[in-house]
Amino acid sequence: MTTLFISDLHLEESRPDITDAFLEFLKDKAYGIDSLYILGDFFEAWIGDDERTHLQEQVAEALRAVNESGTQIFLMHGNRDFLIGHEFCSRAGATLLDDPTVVDLYGTSTLLMHGDSLCTRDVEYQKFRANMRNPQWQQMILQRPLADRQQMARQLREISMAKNQGKQESIMDVTPEEVVRELEAHGVQRMIHGHTHRPAKHDIEANGKPAQRIVLGDWHTHVWWLTVEEGKDPVLESYPL
Repeated sequence: MTTLFISDLHLEESRPDITDAFLEFLKDKAYGIDSLYILGDFFEAWIGDDERTHLQEQVAEALRAVNESGTQIFLMHGNRDFLIGHEFCSRAGATLLDDPTVVDLYGTSTLLMHGDSLCTRDVEYQKFRANMRNPQWQQMILQRPLADRQQMARQLREISMAKNQGKQESIMDVTPEEVVRELEAHGVQRMIHGHTHRPAKHDIEANGKPAQRIVLGDWHTHVWWLTVEEGKDPVLESYPL
């Protein structure tokens, strides 16, 4: 009984090494397990299910093969790929999850998030996030020609990189009080998220009891994943790309 969690692969054509590592990861670890959860920023950018690049089709095909082996696949939006839709998920044999979502992991209720909503000290980003997650705005964007959306994605990426270079590291990390608030709002003692690229297991307190926040790693230089097995403590694992 095994469930795996990954996030922040930022798959893109310019990093075929990450794509190759992901496909190898699936072959080695994902076939025939209970579930694979991908908690956002799976792709570096996503401008609509109608784009269908070779990379996107290759990944969808690989995920579907894993799903057909008996593994359930769950996908959550990140701040880079929030326009992934049900059409892509259908091709990939995946189920799209809301952010946040509570799941039962072998008897332990666990809160799953991408993690960007926890960074409340970055007020400017939270305003941007609210606009990007607005269904009306998303529908308006998806109606634009594909070439326009591709140009928009490039511009947003450049703006994001420029703004992040001038921000303090603490602003881009989670707000501890927000973590506790989310745990208590959902009545759980464990949270798993990505986004910050700071893999670690944090022992904290929520609901007046010990709690745990597990942060998934990004795949820029290492393959990172979390293994959760029935009756065992979750284990963060990695190896170099």
